[in-house]
Amino acid sequence: MHDSLISYINRYAGSPLTSQEEELVRTTFTPKRLKKRQYLLQEGDVCKHFCFIVSGAMRQYSVDEKGIEHVIQLGIETWWMGDRESIVMHTPSKYNIDAWENCELLIISYADTIRLLDQVPSIRKMLQMMEERNSIANQKRLNSTISLAADSRYADFVREYPDFLQRFPLHIIASYLGITKETLSRVRKGTIL
Repeated sequence: MHDSLISYINRYAGSPLTSQEEELVRTTFTPKRLKKRQYLLQEGDVCKHFCFIVSGAMRQYSVDEKGIEHVIQLGIETWWMGDRESIVMHTPSKYNIDAWENCELLIISYADTIRLLDQVPSIRKMLQMMEERNSIANQKRLNSTISLAADSRYADFVREYPDFLQRFPLHIIASYLGITKETLSRVRKGTIL
């Protein structure tokens, strides 16, 4: 299970992990399985772990006062999930994170993350690259949400995340895009006004 994470680190860190560093990663990340619809985190709880998705699909979302879900993040294999604000600030989460498919995960606490950053330079470099990519993706998504029509948002989504179309139903994709399922249906049929 850890081989996927080791490959990921080696790909994004620039230099491969030593055998000692690999062993440290293997002993620090704990395997966890979630069944479909099982929560990793529920709103109001303090997030205690980040997770690396080895297999499966997950979503992070909030629920408004009307009971409507607002998808913040989607993730599949080799993606990371967790509520950064909650884990860093030790505050109750505003989000739910659940498994959309059965998942195999590798989880790590915030304290262990900090310890690994000090002990394994490749992890520090990988996290820096992840932060940069995450910041760019969030900036693009924010700009798309406030400035693009629904059809353009969907076209960008299809181009950026084609694998998600096979893994998540349309109502979740619509929520992620900030549009209704009906609007997404019209966009897909080419009948958007």
